[in-house]
Amino acid sequence: MLHTSDWHVGRTFHGADLLAEQETVLTHLADLVAGEAVDVVLVSGDVYDRAVPSAEAVRVATRAMKRIREAGAQLVITPGNHDSAARLGAFADFAAAGGLHLRTTAAELAQPVVLEDDHGPVALYGIPYLEPEIARHALGVPQARGHTGVLTEAMRRITEDLAGREPGTRSVVLAHAFVTGGVGSDSERTIAVGGVEQVPGSVFDGVDYVALGHLHGAQTLAEHLRYSGSPLAYSFSETAQRKSVWLVDLDADGLAGVERRDLPVPRRLATMRGLLADLLEAPEYAGLVDCFVSATLTDRVRPVDAMRRLRERFPHAVHLDWQPEGGQATVFRYAEAVRGRSDSEIASGFLDDCRGAPPSEREHALLTAALEAAGKRDPEQDGDSR
Repeated sequence: MLHTSDWHVGRTFHGADLLAEQETVLTHLADLVAGEAVDVVLVSGDVYDRAVPSAEAVRVATRAMKRIREAGAQLVITPGNHDSAARLGAFADFAAAGGLHLRTTAAELAQPVVLEDDHGPVALYGIPYLEPEIARHALGVPQARGHTGVLTEAMRRITEDLAGREPGTRSVVLAHAFVTGGVGSDSERTIAVGGVEQVPGSVFDGVDYVALGHLHGAQTLAEHLRYSGSPLAYSFSETAQRKSVWLVDLDADGLAGVERRDLPVPRRLATMRGLLADLLEAPEYAGLVDCFVSATLTDRVRPVDAMRRLRERFPHAVHLDWQPEGGQATVFRYAEAVRGRSDSEIASGFLDDCRGAPPSEREHALLTAALEAAGKRDPEQDGDSR
């Protein structure tokens, strides 16, 4: 089995389109399927980034699934909290005939995809992302509380079904959840309900392997309980992560071994900090010109048109922050900031606070002209009859 998740097809990175990078990485999954003789690919939620993905995002995901199928593997897919379960599960009965198995409803979570190998049957159960308030009624357990409550009921149904199957049946569960012990990043959407989003790993006891989705870094919580992470980095907090998938082997006794396979990085992430002039000239940054760049400027005065200038050297710069050396001036309460000051002084002070320098002579003239023009306006002409 190849365990992957959190494709988030259609996601942008600080406004930059990622469809080309996503297609590159997902095509590599098909190469792994062919090269490693993978029988089934498990996708544990968040196939898309939005409940209503764009037409191009759907085309990219569809092409990826087609390539994986042509490479020789079947697919089992469940929706995550970003997906629309109903849309993802459309035509599921027809798709299954072609080797694409979609498990998108609470009602069918205990109805596994059953595949055979030389050792007998393998039951693959897909738990779609369960929104607690909705799922507790759908599962008939109105007393259940939070993610732990509904996932406990889901696993009770799965273990009950498994107990009635042929002795020796191996079992795999796909689930999209935040399991205690996992480490999140900045790019996951919170699934907190009532302040509690984590569930204990013990909820998933009793099966041979649990393919988790939701957290974007590859993690091993137990030998049989793992996150594959997302195939691409979706925030600068993931800069140091190795994006990968898990290759999971089952033998006659259950879990036989798990190996990691790294994924290609179409465009690396890089962070830099310093004076804008140094970032634009320093030779040590020459190797970052093809990276997605997040820059923190330390100039005492906020540079004018900084992003445009930064992109002249780093065309894929996508994020800019300003943290002047020595920190910014103390922030006054509004009443203190305006007391005894003219409109012109207040406007000039605002500009000084925003960029660390007062207005130039030309800027001061523009501010003065704007304030004078505002003072001459008739309030009734603006729809104010007070």
